[in-house]
Amino acid sequence: MKKLLIILLAALAAGAYIGYTRWRTGARQPAGEAAREKRILYYHCPMHPDYHSDHPGDCPVCGMRLEPVYAGEQAASHAVSGQIHITPERQQLIGVRVGEAALESLVRTIRAAGKVALDETRLAKIHPRVEGWIESVQADFLGQHVEQGQPLLRIYSPELFTAQQEYLLALKSRDLMSRSSMAGARAGSEALVQASLRRLQLWNLSDDQIDAIRETREPSAVVTLHSPASGYVIARNAYTRQRVTPDTELYTVADLSRVWVMADVFPADMAAISVGQQARVELAYPSSRTFPARVDYIQPALDPVTRTMRVRLALDNPGLWLKPEMFVSVEFRTAGARRLVVPVSAVLDSGLTQTVFVALGEGYFEPRAVRTGEQTEDKVEILSGLAPGERIVTSGTFLIDSESQLKAAVSGIHHHD
Repeated sequence: MKKLLIILLAALAAGAYIGYTRWRTGARQPAGEAAREKRILYYHCPMHPDYHSDHPGDCPVCGMRLEPVYAGEQAASHAVSGQIHITPERQQLIGVRVGEAALESLVRTIRAAGKVALDETRLAKIHPRVEGWIESVQADFLGQHVEQGQPLLRIYSPELFTAQQEYLLALKSRDLMSRSSMAGARAGSEALVQASLRRLQLWNLSDDQIDAIRETREPSAVVTLHSPASGYVIARNAYTRQRVTPDTELYTVADLSRVWVMADVFPADMAAISVGQQARVELAYPSSRTFPARVDYIQPALDPVTRTMRVRLALDNPGLWLKPEMFVSVEFRTAGARRLVVPVSAVLDSGLTQTVFVALGEGYFEPRAVRTGEQTEDKVEILSGLAPGERIVTSGTFLIDSESQLKAAVSGIHHHD
């Protein structure tokens, strides 16, 4: 009985030793051997996700070494064309922000340099309609403001004096013929009066001046010339005792209450500007004064010196802040149809290609080639490569691109090794 008990204890001790030995051996099994027990589904290229292979080797497109994809890991692999994984901590460190590509009305601001010009429809050039001599001048300096009907100068004209005498003779003849029994004589005298009166009117005598001649029955040797419009004298050629003819330009009077601005717009921006469009004019020197304006006309040809299009704007000039020949800044704001746009900071522009990074979630980002269109200060139009609602990186794109290139470089080193 004792012998049987000793044999049983020895067997239990041997079994415990064997189990402990096997457990220790399994704990020390290398990690590589445990990894090799995983089942490999296929091999793929990190830079070209469309290429899969059932055996290891090199990518026939770029030459990079193919990486294995294990069973149960395909959902988390995300190893497609140039994709990169960045941890949340590193995203916060490099300042990654994510937004969405959205359909918006792209508001564009076009800025141009402009110069204030006279409104040519508000200019009045004053000529005498008769030949004579200037006796005195009332508007005697440039820049003087004159009102419509204000006296400008007094002129002596023998022709005008003779015309006044003819008018007075016609009036006297009509008075004499008014008592005649001959209807033809009365009608002829009346026609003579109207003809002489019309001649005085064509020589620019006002109704008040003609009335004074008719009432006094005396011709005036000197006749006053009045301003036909209100404005500022910007040109003067009238001096005392000067001989003048109908060809003599005595004054140029400009109404500055409304002016033009001639803006130089580059041909690339002309498609966004049309007649009737609203604009804003701002003084070139530091000031908060702005003036609303409207596109009045677009010149049909380019300026041969500046190679720009001349756009004419018409605007009111309250307070006469806008002076002729003054330089100003002009802003045109345009808004068209809704387009797919992203922030300008989301696009990496190398000159030949434009790239955005699409956020796939869980810290994975994918570079996407896009084609851009019109651009404003903060938004750029996407013509192809993105769909509305896709999430993209709007800040930190340059650093993400650096991470992507670093990954590609490291993969190339591993390939050469």
